[in-house]
Amino acid sequence: MLARIHPNNQTYQKRIQNGPCFICQIIGNNPDYPHHIVFEDEVAIAFLNRFPTLYGHTLVAPKGHQEQVTGDFCLEDYLLLQRRVYAIAEAVRYEVNAERVYVLSLGSQQGNAHVHWHIAPLPPGVPFEEQQLQALSWGNGILDLTADQMAVLAARIRFRLITQNTATYSWHLDVAG
Repeated sequence: MLARIHPNNQTYQKRIQNGPCFICQIIGNNPDYPHHIVFEDEVAIAFLNRFPTLYGHTLVAPKGHQEQVTGDFCLEDYLLLQRRVYAIAEAVRYEVNAERVYVLSLGSQQGNAHVHWHIAPLPPGVPFEEQQLQALSWGNGILDLTADQMAVLAARIRFRLITQNTATYSWHLDVAG
């Protein structure tokens, strides 16, 4: 079982409300915003959640700074992005042997405005009362993963994405390596 730590919610909230867009900073390779990239192409970027409550928790975001889950996209662009969400969710699900994968968009115009989807894999055997939104809550702490552990997990998900994409889908995703 992985250890958990309790982050400082006030520090986090201040950073997301007063700082620059963290997703745009990651896309721009700002060293003050290190993340473990799982996938990147001209449409989207996917990276491990820096503050995961679930092992394999991944975020997927469009490369352009868009803020509305549906309103900032034409249907074709939305579906193009959702193909990536689907493929990445499947790679995460298989790689961490998830009992269920939650896919949801969170954020606010007051913080984390860049639209993004959370791919949150629920491990097998979690009691019902600890599932769903409770599993995503920081109340029980976040996983205490080292940078090396995150790098290995990101590489495993990338590899899974490459192999499943080649074997399963008729459409192609270029996977960051």
